[in-house]
Amino acid sequence: MLRQLKHVLLPVALVLFAAFGPFVLEPFDLVNLSAFSAMTIAALGLAFVWGTLGILNLGHSVFFGLGAYAYAIAVSNLGDSTLAVLIGTLLPVAFSLILGYFLFFSRLGDVYLGVITLCVTLIFYSFMTSTADPSFHIGQVPLGGFNGITAVPSLNMPGDPQALLSTEATFSICLLALAGAYILLSFLRSSDAGRIMTAIRESELRSELLGYDIRFYKLVGFAVSAAIAGLGGALYTAVMGFVSPNVFDLPQASQFVLWVIAGGLGTFVGPVAASFGFQLLSSQLGANQIFNTELIFGATIILFVLLAPQGLLPMILKLSKPRFQNRSGILRRKEKPA
Repeated sequence: MLRQLKHVLLPVALVLFAAFGPFVLEPFDLVNLSAFSAMTIAALGLAFVWGTLGILNLGHSVFFGLGAYAYAIAVSNLGDSTLAVLIGTLLPVAFSLILGYFLFFSRLGDVYLGVITLCVTLIFYSFMTSTADPSFHIGQVPLGGFNGITAVPSLNMPGDPQALLSTEATFSICLLALAGAYILLSFLRSSDAGRIMTAIRESELRSELLGYDIRFYKLVGFAVSAAIAGLGGALYTAVMGFVSPNVFDLPQASQFVLWVIAGGLGTFVGPVAASFGFQLLSSQLGANQIFNTELIFGATIILFVLLAPQGLLPMILKLSKPRFQNRSGILRRKEKPA
């Protein structure tokens, strides 16, 4: 019961924040938090596939970027954001199934898988930066090269492209989407399929001997992760109103890995908290221009790997456990002579 309650607390908090946040926050803060929420949704996708299946996807940003570009191109051509968000979610899934088929069915090792996925996102980055020529366009939308696609329409009422949603409504939708992604991934992890995925992470050989097709479960988990990342990318473009090749670059790819490492591998609460925390820190450092943001993040990754390899949340829980036991009298009873 307590375990189920733990999974519900954060989504309930997000729903309450989505309902009452617009009444207490300034429009600038609402836009920032909407973008942070979209990025956090994408980070949850990596937290799922890495924490459940043990797949370290260093190129997770390729799914985020595909979702972002797919939304920008679709909404600019079609006008309706509802279908554009759906396309932004499904296109990364289709690409992940193709990429994952070659990765998992060829039984590549974890190191090679990480390197290949990182190379894939860098290939997309190089390609998108070379599309400045007007001949590179999809429909009526030029890809724009390094400048990307600008003036992307924001979210609108379903079926009515002229009725654009307000900043407050967009904020609530992003928070609710984050809560929905959290609930969906938590449910999937605790399901029978999630337990099999966890067993595959613990021992691929033992799972295969039990009759499970580990390649299939890895492909499914990879596709789910891509869908969540694509949704985050689509919402991010809708909030910011533009997309550029930077969504595929190395800093973007490393940020997702950092947030999951810092928050705690195997949890969802930790990466959510780390994602919001680091994005707020990055926003403040960028505004003040005191330190190099990428240098700070690089040093942070090294410190977390060396000092807290399990992540911030598991470390806090581990440190607080003896104190809790002291208060409950468990340790004192153990210290009494028999």
